[in-house]
Amino acid sequence: MAEQKRIRVMIADDHRLVLDGLETFLSVHSDIELVGKATGGREAVQMCSELRPDVVLMDLEMPDMDGVTAMRQILTAHPDIQIIALTSFGDKHRVQAALEAGASGYLLKDVSGDELAEALRQAAAGQLAFAPGVTQKLIELVREPARPTRFDLTWREREVLKLLVQGMNNHEIAGALDIKTSTVKTHIQNLFAKLGVSNRVEAATLALKYNLVDDAD
Repeated sequence: MAEQKRIRVMIADDHRLVLDGLETFLSVHSDIELVGKATGGREAVQMCSELRPDVVLMDLEMPDMDGVTAMRQILTAHPDIQIIALTSFGDKHRVQAALEAGASGYLLKDVSGDELAEALRQAAAGQLAFAPGVTQKLIELVREPARPTRFDLTWREREVLKLLVQGMNNHEIAGALDIKTSTVKTHIQNLFAKLGVSNRVEAATLALKYNLVDDAD
């Protein structure tokens, strides 16, 4: 009888203890093979090109490039890879951002080892894998009023938003626009207020959804 094909998994998380813990969880499942561990979004994008895993477990909050941006880049280059968001946060807008980026599932970091393994099997089989309670978040998203499609952003705010979407941090944006980092921080605070978001992932998701940066050249 032919040997069962193992699911090739890669993990992206900037916390070493999380990486090691997930590796331990997965090591007891004979049908799952851990092929790589990335400590940031940019490294995850590069490693996916090199390793071509079947499934990626992707943290959403990483300092160099957030998980949603990394997902988008990975799936643009390799649409056959399945990505599960693995995060400590279960709010509905993070769920929406991950799914709009192409995630095949959304799990919280308190998931058990067996639940994690089953989610990986589901994703590898082309099925969606959600943590308990995430389905309710999706229902809330469907029911909530649509956001406005027009936002009163200045030209400079659109420039900052465009670089934020590209995954740049405040220091990199300041260098690209030749302005102070404190000025960038002020622009981002204003952007969050105008867009009605609370973090960079949500801002980037909204920018792409409503084409807010197309004219920021």
